[in-house]
Amino acid sequence: MNVIKRAKAPTPKFFRVLRTIGLALAAVGGTLLAAPVALPVAITTAAGYLAVAGGVISAVSQLTTDSPLAPEGGIELDSEKGQKNIRDGD
Repeated sequence: MNVIKRAKAPTPKFFRVLRTIGLALAAVGGTLLAAPVALPVAITTAAGYLAVAGGVISAVSQLTTDSPLAPEGGIELDSEKGQKNIRDGD
C-alpha cells in the first residue's frame, strides 16, 4: 500500500481522536511561536517542541489504517505450543 492509498484509507476511531489532539498541540505551539510579544526562552522552546510533537502525532495518526496486517488466511497457531508462528517467516 503506497502513501497516497494509506492516507485515503479509513482511520480507526482512536487514531482520529489522537490526530485531533496532535493538531491542537501543533496549533498551540505555532500560536506561541508566532506571538507578537517577547516570551521567555523556556516557553518558546516548549512551543517548538509542542509544534513538532503535534505534527508527528498527526502525521502518524493519519497514516494508520484499519486494514489488517495478517495474511488472507490469518496467522496459524502452533498446535503443540499454542503460540503464533510469526518469527522468521514461519
